[in-house]
Amino acid sequence: MLYLDYRGTGLSTPINAKHVTSLGDATTQADYLRLFRQDNIVRDLEAVRLCLTEDFPPQLKQWSTFGQSFGGFVSLTYLSRYPEALRESFLTGGLAPVGKAPEEVYEATFKTVVDRNRAYYKKFPEDVERVRRIAHHIARSADGAIPLPGGGFLTVQRFLSIGIAFGAHGGLNSVHVQVLKMAADLDQFDFFTRSTLTSFEQNLQFDIAPIYGILHEAIYCYKPGVASNWAAARVGSKLKEFSWIGEPGKPSTGGFTIPPAGEPLFFSGEMVFPFHFDTFPELMELKDAAEVLAKYDQWEELYDEDALRNNAHEVPVYAASFVEDMSVDFELARETAKMVKGIRVYETNSMYHNALRAKSEEVLRELCKMRDDPKD
Repeated sequence: MLYLDYRGTGLSTPINAKHVTSLGDATTQADYLRLFRQDNIVRDLEAVRLCLTEDFPPQLKQWSTFGQSFGGFVSLTYLSRYPEALRESFLTGGLAPVGKAPEEVYEATFKTVVDRNRAYYKKFPEDVERVRRIAHHIARSADGAIPLPGGGFLTVQRFLSIGIAFGAHGGLNSVHVQVLKMAADLDQFDFFTRSTLTSFEQNLQFDIAPIYGILHEAIYCYKPGVASNWAAARVGSKLKEFSWIGEPGKPSTGGFTIPPAGEPLFFSGEMVFPFHFDTFPELMELKDAAEVLAKYDQWEELYDEDALRNNAHEVPVYAASFVEDMSVDFELARETAKMVKGIRVYETNSMYHNALRAKSEEVLRELCKMRDDPKD
């Protein structure tokens, strides 16, 4: 069994601001960063397979792949490009929205984010006022930003970005704990302690894995002619619940008004916004390159839809898909599943996006049942 670090992650030349900015200007940096999507990842994987199996007999040259979340996106690209290399493919929370533009993806996922916010405030109704109070405290700070221990800044927008946790098992509780700590600081000191700010910094890992922020929208640019242009911000800023996001190209702190007492502030989900590049130290250094990438529209095609429909090599595909997945929209995932010939899908509304980690035994059992139990 091989655990492979994709290029730009783990120990595989991880993307970091110091190295990337040393390469040249923003355009040069963007040219480098464009090489780290799944189109090139699958070339790496195939190169590894060919190297390892060079002396293997033909019947042992294929391998099985297992992809969680973005790993499922990679798996579908692999199935498009190198089906002859695959014995079988497993996907969890990773039925990519094949053929869907970034705007369509975010129009769908924001709806689930709204539902998860409602679930949060139903479970913790007292947090409606706590969240408003925290936001008000941040907003009235100098320039609407509080310096963080690790660098970067706590703004209202960065605070409301921690809703990404809502997509995971235990996520409502983890956000509540953070809100409770921040509210307790205000009750006792009328400022946030270093301990609380340090724990807050752990909610989003953009400084540890800036590649996530840099290429998040690019993974939805599925063919030439498609540019992201900060799709999540454009879609979200038009929704009443997310007016705090602000439109791309406008001041990140301008125009946002905290709603009246009793009205909840909604957190965002698994989205990346321009203001993240003003508040995270690693992303600040890569802001100009990110702007270049947002406008870029000559991306390589990610999926061969005809190859997926035909699945000429009859590669078995087994997927787990989650009805309330906040990161990969269930209905779009269903459309993809209908496209892939030979796929079998386990669907459930009792698990969230990180179920492979949170409920490993249940997920693996269902995948193996599909593999081992023939339908006919």
